[in-house]
Amino acid sequence: MDRLTEMEAFATVVDQGGFTDAAKKMGISKSAVSKHVSSLEARLGARLLNRTTRRVSPTEIGLAYYDRARRVLNDAGEADSLVTSMQSAPSGLLRISVATDFGVNHLSPILGDFLSEFPEITVNMVLNNRYVELISEGFDMAVRIGELEDSTLRARKLTETSKRMIASPSYFQKYGRPMKIDDLNEHKLLHYSSQSNGSVWKLTAPSGEKRQVRTAGWLSVNDGQSLLNAAISGLGIAYLPSFLYADAMAQGLVEEAIPDLPKEMQGIYAVYPPGRFTQPKVRAFIDFLVHAFAEKGPDAW
Repeated sequence: MDRLTEMEAFATVVDQGGFTDAAKKMGISKSAVSKHVSSLEARLGARLLNRTTRRVSPTEIGLAYYDRARRVLNDAGEADSLVTSMQSAPSGLLRISVATDFGVNHLSPILGDFLSEFPEITVNMVLNNRYVELISEGFDMAVRIGELEDSTLRARKLTETSKRMIASPSYFQKYGRPMKIDDLNEHKLLHYSSQSNGSVWKLTAPSGEKRQVRTAGWLSVNDGQSLLNAAISGLGIAYLPSFLYADAMAQGLVEEAIPDLPKEMQGIYAVYPPGRFTQPKVRAFIDFLVHAFAEKGPDAW
């Protein structure tokens, strides 16, 4: 007889407390259940059940076997469900956490295409500038920019963005252009107030030396678009990712402050909870993003 069916018959008898109810649960005859259990006991060479006229209960060996058998049966059921789910169309609520700047400028414009392609999925995109705990806060995935913190989350790289110091032509005409990193101490800097490292800019000198610029900013804002607007207005030098300033630079509204410095690169990733199985709705959205950003970055936005 089939080993899994024998396990199922035995476990169901234990769960239901008898052969009659087990037979009803499995949709087979009482005699068939009894044969499966007897075959299992004969194969193992051990008595797994105490049988009386009033009740059926597992022996000590039977109880130990039941614990393992139930795990095997649960895993088999999950495997069946996995195959069914992977073959079904992606559906359900997809909760996404995205940094505000990237979400507004680059995810919002393409969500319509995704929803048209997968009409059974509904999206709840939460825009914020803090690090969210995906599992405890109920998110299916997040789009994160920069170096990923050590975690158990799985990640797939979507593209890259460069970071540069930029300011308007009018600012450079009024205050001059910095020629080297040390010159930034004499300039008006625009800082991102939400960053955990405060007003510290991590830069690379032409020699490859890693430098940190620590100067008080003329303006601190917790929003990248607002910093870009301030830079365009001539208020100072901002240190921003290319996905924010690319259009403004192409229009001549901003220029790079120190072009000779090596570009700082940041990866853009889709991150999602670990596991042997990725939900179809998550997999569908990540695949969509990979295709959507295939020709984007690090400077082409």
